[in-house]
Amino acid sequence: MPRIATFNVNGVNGRLPVLLKWLAETSYDVVCLQELKTSEDKFPVEAIRAAGYGAVWHGQKSYNGVAILARGRDPVERRRGLPGDPDDTHSRYLEAEIDNLVVGCIYLPNGNPAPGPKFDYKLRWFERLVTYSKSLLGERTVLCGDYNVVPTEIDAVVPARWLGDAVFFPESRNAYARMVSLGWVDAMRRIHPGKGIYTYWTFSYRGGYDRSSGLRMDHLLVSPSLAKTIQAAGVDIETRGWEKPSDHAPAWIDVADKLVG
Repeated sequence: MPRIATFNVNGVNGRLPVLLKWLAETSYDVVCLQELKTSEDKFPVEAIRAAGYGAVWHGQKSYNGVAILARGRDPVERRRGLPGDPDDTHSRYLEAEIDNLVVGCIYLPNGNPAPGPKFDYKLRWFERLVTYSKSLLGERTVLCGDYNVVPTEIDAVVPARWLGDAVFFPESRNAYARMVSLGWVDAMRRIHPGKGIYTYWTFSYRGGYDRSSGLRMDHLLVSPSLAKTIQAAGVDIETRGWEKPSDHAPAWIDVADKLVG
């Protein structure tokens, strides 16, 4: 039963001890990483290989960056970057094939301060993702990562706290809803339809994290054929309490090799 996870590491080299500890304790089969914050040549591929994973990555110095890891094998890269804007130099999308699974790793723009140029870029990027995603619906596909969008009020501990933030703006939520309306299935919600589940918390000035700031904005959207095989889903919340953690926790799903039932 393949296990697929997504994790915004918030600096792959600075948080490498956290990443390696998590990989060792969980043994996920496919792992998508976002916000690498490192250039192509500084990606810690040797440490990741030593942990038992092959990798492809799309780096960018100091900002953004995405990677796809596969346990015991090398992902086969299919695409880097979304079509629709040849002038976009941000490293935010990477796609690979692992056995008969297509994996898209996404780091969607945050969009703050909003409104403004960064929010406009977020919406344009999101629209490119929605358009391109149509071509992947017929395959066994998971599009996972940090979408920087909180889809509904249940996805925030205190929704009113985020009304002025781009991740909660109606335009962001509408773009996510449009993508789901195409046939993509929010895997976490398929397993936990009414539960408050969170993948991000702000850093606390006293160390640790502010539990009242919880948001769910790291998502695993799966194609219809893959949605029928989802067995379980969750968040590795404990990583948020480790030493020098990311502000995100990994989200994951279990899928069956074949359609069950």
